[in-house]
Amino acid sequence: MAIKLKIKKGATVQVITGQDKGKKGTVLAVDPTNLKVKVQGVRVQTHFDKKDGLKTLEGYIHYSNVKLLEDAPAAKGKKTAAKKKSATK
Repeated sequence: MAIKLKIKKGATVQVITGQDKGKKGTVLAVDPTNLKVKVQGVRVQTHFDKKDGLKTLEGYIHYSNVKLLEDAPAAKGKKTAAKKKSATK
């Protein structure tokens, strides 16, 4: 069962514990079932791919090791059900 997390994709967070303590970055991905987040520039790992060679990718860190600094920007252009009904009439 997935838990609803306060941190969303696109939010700005700061790492509060671990090797990358103090680093800030934006959230690239959220895994609510395992309570993990992927932050830009944090827990950078190297991966070898036959096609592309060496690549550096961010790894997942635990949700409790980050602090929310700024919420994700609101999505633009989304219509609510009430607006859709009035637009079609």
